[in-house]
Amino acid sequence: MTKGFLMTSTGTWAQEICNNLDMDIEKEIAEIKERNRRVEMDKAWETSWTRRLFVAAVTYVAAGIWLVMIHDSSPWLKALIPASAYLFSTLSLPVLKSWWQK
Repeated sequence: MTKGFLMTSTGTWAQEICNNLDMDIEKEIAEIKERNRRVEMDKAWETSWTRRLFVAAVTYVAAGIWLVMIHDSSPWLKALIPASAYLFSTLSLPVLKSWWQK
């Protein structure tokens, strides 16, 4: 028996097209879910205390080294100022964001 013009090994051309569309849609949904997972992880990292404390520590060390290099008095005490300012700014951002959204 020969197959007609509109028949394939799995059925009609329309069925095959629908099957391919279903697979494409499932693939796109999986890609969107993966992208959403990455975006959520990036968002979690941006707002994490681990990141905030790491940036504050790096700021403290960099400012301290600079102040030592220019022979400033009490460099490690003064290096607390930019590190503390950074932490304070991250604490105030959620409040400012809420205010701005209103």
